[in-house]
Amino acid sequence: MSELEYPQDLRYTAEHEWVRVGSDGVARVGITAFAQDALGDVVYVSLPSLGDSLRAGDSCGEVESTKSVSDLYAPVSGEIVAVNEMLDSAPEMVNSDPYGEGWMYDVKLTDAGAAESLLDLAAYRALLG
Repeated sequence: MSELEYPQDLRYTAEHEWVRVGSDGVARVGITAFAQDALGDVVYVSLPSLGDSLRAGDSCGEVESTKSVSDLYAPVSGEIVAVNEMLDSAPEMVNSDPYGEGWMYDVKLTDAGAAESLLDLAAYRALLG
């Protein structure tokens, strides 16, 4: 696995979501290269709504592919402050650029340090085997 597939600066979950926390206490969330590869061609993404409150571990959306439908789980708690509306018309961006244009939503963290408890790159790679 290359650094390109799994950026060093992110935190990861066992459910294959990634989190990038900004200096403003807002975390950007998406699914990993592993997840999008396992799903196959993404054809639809259902995301939480602006203003929704999330609790870490809660289901907060779905990703539908040609193979299956998978739940999205909130990796951190907080309030949704942005959603990637481009995915409505171009869900395939999740496949082509999972860490860039294929991001899912931004959440204002309830606990600024919450992402620290998530997996770092080494732990995520170990999880993948």
